[in-house]
Amino acid sequence: MTEPISIKYSAIYSKKGESIFISHLDIMSLFRRAMRRASLPFVLTKGFTPRVRISIPQALKLGCESSREEMSFWLSEEVTPELLVDQINKELPDGVRILEIEKI
Repeated sequence: MTEPISIKYSAIYSKKGESIFISHLDIMSLFRRAMRRASLPFVLTKGFTPRVRISIPQALKLGCESSREEMSFWLSEEVTPELLVDQINKELPDGVRILEIEKI
């Protein structure tokens, strides 16, 4: 059995305004839901409970604002970074925005 194609993307996002009260785990869920709603070709984790594969290496403290947080995610098909930014941002709440995405 062959491994499915997995393309890694790196993203920079901001968390401002009322969104500073969203916890780290909820931010991860928020991005997972946004990717599902945007109908992106996301890659699922392996295991008993598969989830959209996302990695946020640094947890931002609750109540802190940030204009440059890092995140990685994996897709099964190549999509242009500009299209990804538009599609994901349409599904995110006010205060959370993807600023840039690049393919790694």
